Amino acid sequence: MKTKLFSSIFALIFIVQLYAESASMLPLKNTTKPLIVISLLIWLISATKLKGRFHKRIFTGLIFALIGDVLLMFQTQHSSYFTFGLVAFLVCHMAYIRAFILDHKSNPTQKNPYFLWATGALILFCVGLFFYLQPSLGGLQFAVLCYAIIITFMAIMAVNRYKKVNMFSFQTILVGALFFLFSDSVLAVNKFAQPIPQSGVLIIATYMLAQFLIVYGTVGRQLIVTRTEI
Repeated sequence: MKTKLFSSIFALIFIVQLYAESASMLPLKNTTKPLIVISLLIWLISATKLKGRFHKRIFTGLIFALIGDVLLMFQTQHSSYFTFGLVAFLVCHMAYIRAFILDHKSNPTQKNPYFLWATGALILFCVGLFFYLQPSLGGLQFAVLCYAIIITFMAIMAVNRYKKVNMFSFQTILVGALFFLFSDSVLAVNKFAQPIPQSGVLIIATYMLAQFLIVYGTVGRQLIVTRTEI
């Protein structure tokens, strides 16, 4: 019941936010954007009561994502807001990484036969994107590099959850992590390299899907072998 209710609420926010973005309705867009994460925070608390460390770490990540969303809303007023927003999302990804590490610790001997291939592909993507952006980054080179490394590692740790949690949670969070990586990649290319048509719609749509899927996978998470606090 909670899943259907909060999914419906999120779907409404999703549609309104996309409409506001596509129609360039800034007041509406700035009103609904914080609701993306706020609705997910309420869902996470309602569904899990934040009983386990995994839930608490995802909750912490969402809090910093909310801070990042608000900061990026004001980036046109001063460039420092973009940097502070970047830092907030960096902490968000670090919180997600710490959550995913718990699943690894629950069954560290379980191997993923696709892990090395997936890790190699993600690293190649990260390196290629950074070198593509590097000539346009200026003084943000180090900050963007750190961010790229952290979000790539977040996706790698999502891959590493294979057969350590139920398949639904693994697949949902992995797709969410990849959507997050894609969203931030489009944002970076659009901001630093070259304009992408309808980039705002593409960035916000994939970002919303990313956060929704990560929370959905958290709510439906079950450890296969319980060696850590749930």
